Amino acid sequence: MLQSLLQILAAWSIPLFLLLVLVYAVYKKVDVFDTFVEGAKDGFQTSVTLIPFLVAMIVAIGLLRASGAIDLLVGLLEPLLTRFRIPGEILPLALMRPLSGSGALGITAEILNSYGPDSFVGRVASTMQGSTDTTFYILTVYFGSVGIRKIRHALAVGLIADFAAFAAALIFCTLVFG
Repeated sequence: MLQSLLQILAAWSIPLFLLLVLVYAVYKKVDVFDTFVEGAKDGFQTSVTLIPFLVAMIVAIGLLRASGAIDLLVGLLEPLLTRFRIPGEILPLALMRPLSGSGALGITAEILNSYGPDSFVGRVASTMQGSTDTTFYILTVYFGSVGIRKIRHALAVGLIADFAAFAAALIFCTLVFG
């Protein structure tokens, strides 16, 4: 009974919220259509402003992957990773996740296909994928949309947060599954 009630509530929550917003706008005598059009126009302008930043980031990621720089770095760090019992297979994910969500998702899918979702490497990769974000993408989109050029401290904090999430994923997966 409770399960079916929750399913109904979940299915109708967004339409009811939209209806509530529309009713409130009519109550406040807001011209809903014109307001929507103005918001869409602002959103389009923001998208046009972001295109150069996104293209630059996508080209940089493509260059890193195509040049083999990521694979070279993984090869160089492999002895250090083995010493601390960190699976080397997750390093490309750790390097790609702050740069590209789709690239990181591709690496995670590759890890899951190769090692299985219930393997230690698969669990660490899944935990990392879910506990971190695309720091450079976020800085590009949000800071670029409002014209902020000095991102040094935000970048440092974002990368520290990513590193903390990677370390936490390794520690918790080792404690729970290791």
